[in-house]
Amino acid sequence: MPFSSLTDPVELARASAALDAAWNEVRLSLSDPYDERERTRLAYIVASLVAVAEDEDDLTQRAIERFRRALAS
Repeated sequence: MPFSSLTDPVELARASAALDAAWNEVRLSLSDPYDERERTRLAYIVASLVAVAEDEDDLTQRAIERFRRALAS
């Protein structure tokens, strides 16, 4: 439950929208774009960044960057 720690409805909506936007971008670079494990991993990344992101776009970009760094290592 990646977003279970989010109690503010605004933060939850922002995280959900950022996850969808980030997933739409990163899934194109995956060998299996329907891999739910990778989407779940991205969701945990988004949840961990909600508190530090300025807005939904910032949250999306930070999540994409962190996800790609993790893939590269």
